[in-house]
Amino acid sequence: MSWTYQAIEKIEANFQRSADTHMIKVDMPATPNIHLYMKDESTHPTGSLKHRLARSLFLYGLCNGNIKQVTTIVEASSGSTAVSEAYFARLLGLRFIAVVPKATSQEKIDKIEFYGGECHFVDAHDIYQQASSIATELNGYYMDQFTYAERVTDWRGNNNIAESIFQQMSKEPHPVPKWVIVSAGTGGTSATIGRYIRYTQQASRLCVPDPEHSVFYDYYQQHDATITSSHGSRIEGIGRPRVEPSFVSQVVDRMERVPDKASFAAMQQLSNILQRKVGGSTGTNFYCACMLMAEMAAKGESGSVVSMICDSGERYQDTYHNSQWLVQHVGDISEYTEQLATFYQLGKWR
Repeated sequence: MSWTYQAIEKIEANFQRSADTHMIKVDMPATPNIHLYMKDESTHPTGSLKHRLARSLFLYGLCNGNIKQVTTIVEASSGSTAVSEAYFARLLGLRFIAVVPKATSQEKIDKIEFYGGECHFVDAHDIYQQASSIATELNGYYMDQFTYAERVTDWRGNNNIAESIFQQMSKEPHPVPKWVIVSAGTGGTSATIGRYIRYTQQASRLCVPDPEHSVFYDYYQQHDATITSSHGSRIEGIGRPRVEPSFVSQVVDRMERVPDKASFAAMQQLSNILQRKVGGSTGTNFYCACMLMAEMAAKGESGSVVSMICDSGERYQDTYHNSQWLVQHVGDISEYTEQLATFYQLGKWR
């Protein structure tokens, strides 16, 4: 038991050394009565929102007795969770194997390996079965973020992301957001925020934007948990080809399907506004935020909207932020670039 206690102490000490992430107020000049904030999760030590999840998954595994001093950790991931888990595995001196889709960006692969992790490449639809098989073969522990993400975090508080958002908003002109917008990969973050809103009886509503080829939106509409997609999402980190156990649709107030072209156009727009690169999932969030702000403006409403920067665009230099890659894999995004520019400059949504 002494090693387990020491491991938990190391993770908790690491948490104490890490400051909370910033809440950035985004300048949107055409909608002065509606304030947009982006919680910057890219500033975690491992550079993404998934740092919170990885920490919670490790604590969950340790406290349940599933992680021992010699346990090999295995995870199925599109990249960011694996980066964060590799960080914590190294902190505890554990072997870590990431089962990742073949299309995972090289920047993420490099980060996993930087923290001492090993990558096992498979087709996107095989990641679950392969991760489970490898863990069984090595007598290791399959973290299974897609099952446990919604339960490893205390949604009532304990400095989770929802509590942090509302504390940081407390001094703002509109401290209770009209909308909180977060896209879903595992569904853990949306579950935490949705539950916290209800537990603390906030007037906020939760909107989850979903990319193309993801089944979360269809599941929300049809309530059919057997829905699957033959294609994986092109927006790394969000959208799934199956309904993940951690996606809790009952705490979501609204969902929107966001075209991939819109996500990448919004990624570029927000990168220009902030003068720093953001990733594709952040673009999905920002596009949805602009749409909801436009609805509020059309109704003459004032208030605040909160979303988040999931990770840095530096991880996608060879893909999302490469113009040749975009043309080849996504096509012409000018329609959405113009739509967003019009909203930013004039407050009108075409």
